[in-house]
Amino acid sequence: MAYLLDANVFIEAKNRYYGLDFCPGFWDWLVDRNAAGAVFSIEKVADELAAGIDELADWTDRRGAGFFLKPDQPVVPGLVRVSQWAKDSGFDAAAVSTFLDAADSYLIAHALAHRHTVVTHERVDGSKKKIKIPVACIPLGVKFMSPFEMLRKERALFVLEKRS
Repeated sequence: MAYLLDANVFIEAKNRYYGLDFCPGFWDWLVDRNAAGAVFSIEKVADELAAGIDELADWTDRRGAGFFLKPDQPVVPGLVRVSQWAKDSGFDAAAVSTFLDAADSYLIAHALAHRHTVVTHERVDGSKKKIKIPVACIPLGVKFMSPFEMLRKERALFVLEKRS
């Protein structure tokens, strides 16, 4: 199983839990698991991260297309399904438009096309003003989990080096 990470996973990690300056193990783990074919994101997420013009944008630039996947042919029918679901689900028109323009719809379509699990900090809520990733994943049959669930499932360890 491969994981597709939402932009908020990277942003929250940088800003709160696993800053690039004090927890390089998290970022090394992402690169290592990417090389093993287990952790990815998508090009549209990379675009969102690059807009930050900070150390996360620099980290993103160094990863390239091997980490941030471009949409391929199987993603196209997934985009159609995601788009149709969004339009038919009773959300505000502005919410649908925002969702379809942002990386979220592409992330879900890519996961749908390739049977990946979406990793996000977003949670289900009842709002019709914003389409949250889990709210779209459930009816479309796409698995999702939090970053912490992924790290536990994958038995990630960030152990301090012994210093002399």
